[in-house]
Amino acid sequence: MTQPYRIQMHETGGPDVLQVEDFIPRKPGPGEVTVRQSAAGLNFIDTYHRTGLYPVRFPFTPGQEGAGAVQEVGEGVTHLKPGDKVAYLASGTYASHFTGPAERMIPLPDSITPQDAAAVLLKGLTAWALLFEVRPLQAGETILVWAPVGGVGSLLVPWAASLGARVIAVTSTEAKAEKARALGASDVIIGYEGVADKVRELTGGRGVDVSYDSVGRISAEESLNSLRTAGWFVTYGNASGPVEPIPPGRLAQGGSLVMTRPTLFSFIQDAESLTRGASLLFSALSSGILKADIGQRFPLSEAAKAHEAIESGTTTGATVLVP
Repeated sequence: MTQPYRIQMHETGGPDVLQVEDFIPRKPGPGEVTVRQSAAGLNFIDTYHRTGLYPVRFPFTPGQEGAGAVQEVGEGVTHLKPGDKVAYLASGTYASHFTGPAERMIPLPDSITPQDAAAVLLKGLTAWALLFEVRPLQAGETILVWAPVGGVGSLLVPWAASLGARVIAVTSTEAKAEKARALGASDVIIGYEGVADKVRELTGGRGVDVSYDSVGRISAEESLNSLRTAGWFVTYGNASGPVEPIPPGRLAQGGSLVMTRPTLFSFIQDAESLTRGASLLFSALSSGILKADIGQRFPLSEAAKAHEAIESGTTTGATVLVP
């Protein structure tokens, strides 16, 4: 499509509420730029907005990350010019064009394409926050990673392994288990039943230092039971639905456990922290520690099909929407 367009929601519901609508991109104001997008990333949080799990105001354009070329700069912008390749986190990136603050635009190294950046920025910064900010991972620790070949998991596993951690992964099929091993998992548990017992067997009864759990409702108790004394339950996603309330006494019963529900945006509230995280992420990509594993590409106009795919559990790696 050559006419600028975006995906709009006017109500919550299934993928069919994602409607293609033409629009006129907003001119950049002072300190802003307009970007002609090359790709927008697809993330589970987009489905939470669509279904109403995370309330939004209508009309609403989904999308949390994008990348492309600067098309126009506003007054006072001196560090970017038309043609520069950038990536960014912002609300409303399911669109052919995006206008937003220049200070939140991250210039891309020549080694990283806009599609790769859109595939990994939100997920990669999430992995960075989990490993370096929420609870800094130490060499020699053992961690449990659920959904190891998903968008965040496929970055979390190799990054953690490169830091010297032993990674035990939990996934649903042998094909995904094989990929998890290739990413750096030393052990893989297939299926979500009896995970804690298998973790105890693999760790000599000790348990893991941290469980990184993006599955949610059906995995929380197994995560808690997999932890060592004073271990960390990091629940950062709701693929199976939100985690049921957990009383503080349950954490004490498990051995002085720590539970946290982090969100990336708490750790990138200013340009300095965003730049710091992006610098580590781009360095890991450039060195080959991480790869932009784009498992699926959909036309932006077929965002509804992309949502069906990610919710069905059939996707691997990252998914991008291409205008």
